[in-house]
Amino acid sequence: MEQLDAKIEGILFAMGEPVERSALAMALEITEKEVEVRMEALMETYRKENRGIQIIRLENSYQMCTSESCYDSLIRIAARPRKPVLTDVVMETLSIIAYRQPITKMEIEKIRGVSSDHAVNKLVEYGLVYESGRLNAPGRPMLFATTDEFLRQFRVDSLDHLPVPDPERLAEIQEEVKEETGFYDEESSESGNEVENGTKNRKKDQELVPLDV
Repeated sequence: MEQLDAKIEGILFAMGEPVERSALAMALEITEKEVEVRMEALMETYRKENRGIQIIRLENSYQMCTSESCYDSLIRIAARPRKPVLTDVVMETLSIIAYRQPITKMEIEKIRGVSSDHAVNKLVEYGLVYESGRLNAPGRPMLFATTDEFLRQFRVDSLDHLPVPDPERLAEIQEEVKEETGFYDEESSESGNEVENGTKNRKKDQELVPLDV
């Protein structure tokens, strides 16, 4: 096990970016389930020993990065990274994308009632949102979704663990989308209900709060 853990650490350190579980399984010649078990054990070891580095999970990927406890010391010798300016408008737009992704800019603007070009462009610039494809509809509008960086910044290891939004507000959004865009049919409404009801891992009445780094 120690040799396997050492290989995992070596891969994550060398890559410096999220590595998919399937890629680790292939490199280590083990199953994805075995990768998951070893990663959970490694992550727990890092937490218990209060190390200067940590391993985080981002959906089906893992990444090695600096522990939050070291940030204050790190910025004294490293250039402070540019902190995204998440205004209320940008945060509102990001929340809509996070809970309704993939989503078009037109759908976002129908929900917000105003142009969202600036907010969406800023989110793409900050690496929190990316162009995930195109909608199979007239004009083939671009679809937007959140990135792994979004998960890291907001300390969420999976989209399934997003805080559950206020049910009344979610119902209002769903009704607005249904009436004004016509893009969401019964299937998407059911999907929305899944967000409203949440999963056993979601925490109700929380808000998305980015890392203050």
